[in-house]
Amino acid sequence: MKKTFTKKFIASILILSSLACVLMLTGCSNDQTFVEQNYISNTDNINSIVINVEDRDISVGISNDNQIHIDYFESEKEFYDISTDNSTLSMTIKYDKSWTDYIGSKPSISYRKINISIPNNMLDNLTITTTNENINLSTLSVLDSISLDANGGNINLTQVSVGNNISLTAKNGNINGSIVGSWNDFAITCEIKKGDTNLPENKTDGEKTLNVNCNNSDVNIDFIS
Repeated sequence: MKKTFTKKFIASILILSSLACVLMLTGCSNDQTFVEQNYISNTDNINSIVINVEDRDISVGISNDNQIHIDYFESEKEFYDISTDNSTLSMTIKYDKSWTDYIGSKPSISYRKINISIPNNMLDNLTITTTNENINLSTLSVLDSISLDANGGNINLTQVSVGNNISLTAKNGNINGSIVGSWNDFAITCEIKKGDTNLPENKTDGEKTLNVNCNNSDVNIDFIS
C-alpha cells in the first residue's frame, strides 16, 4: 500500500511539473500584441489628472502646446480606461486575462511605459499611483497638490513646483530629487522605516506642506530657488 501511494504521489508530481512546463512554453509567457497609442486632450474644463495603474513606469513632463498628451502601449489583454468626469482626467489599467496569463514573465518594459505631457501651471491636482516601477516628474508646476505613490519603485523629482501640498509615498523604492522653493516654505512630515533621509521627522512652520512616507528605502530631497 505504501509503495502504491508513493508511486501515485511521484506520478502526480511529474504530471504537475510537465503541466507547468507546458504553460510556461505557451500562452503563459504573456504573448500579446502591443500597439502604441496616443491620447490627446485639450485643457478645457480639465483641472485634475488621476493615474491609477500597476507595473507601469510613468514619466510626466511639460507639453509643448496647450494640450495634454499621453503616450502608451496596450494589447488585447492589457489596456486602459481613459475618461473625463467632473473636470478630472482619469486613466486606469484594465485586464482581459485568463489565470494562465499571469504565469510567466511580464511584457517588456518598453510596453509598460506611460509618458504624459501637461501644460505648465494648468493643473490644480495631479495624483499618480503605480506598482513595481518608477514615477518621474520633471520641471512641472501644479497649482494646488501633487500626490505620488510607488509601491516597489522609485519616485524621482526634478524641479517640481507646487502651490500647496506634495505627498510622496514609496515602499521598497527611493524618493529623490528637487522641489522648487525654500526650506522655509514647507511644513514637513517625514516617516521613514529602514532607510536614511535628509528631511526632518517633523517641521511645523511653512505655508506649504511636504508629506513623505518611505518604507525600506532612502529619501533625499533638495529645495531650490
